[in-house]
Amino acid sequence: MAAVTGSAQDALFLDRAVGLATRNVADGGGPFGAVLVRDGAVLATGQNRVTRDNDPTAHAEVQAIRAACRALGTFSLAGATLYSSCEPCPMCMASALWARVERVVYAADRDDAARGGFDDRTFYELFDTPRSQWALRVEQQRDEGSPAPFDAWLASVGRVDY
Repeated sequence: MAAVTGSAQDALFLDRAVGLATRNVADGGGPFGAVLVRDGAVLATGQNRVTRDNDPTAHAEVQAIRAACRALGTFSLAGATLYSSCEPCPMCMASALWARVERVVYAADRDDAARGGFDDRTFYELFDTPRSQWALRVEQQRDEGSPAPFDAWLASVGRVDY
């Protein structure tokens, strides 16, 4: 089989992510699937397991990132592309950023997700609103010991910077 490159490769892996999402619905899960790829090789896949596992963080993209990092023994997925059946929500996008994913390619968008009852717009809008106006109270209570964990981190000779 000839090597698939460029948009043909994107189409191939997006199709796989959409297939994972569709099969997940048939298995009682949410309509989301993800595939992590580096150098043309699949590192890991993920399917939405929120309701199955009662874990609101078990989104397909996060599942794929966790699986890839475990398999590779690293927290960095530098050079990898995350293919998702749908535009990643803010949590999943942040996870991709923290994992140092190089590129994100998605099929359906946030409007498709909203039509299916998954409206992430409220989260996107929330982050554009001052915290003082959030329904979720977010407060800092700082004392003299607040920076201690970071002081310990900076003093640690065995720390792994990320």
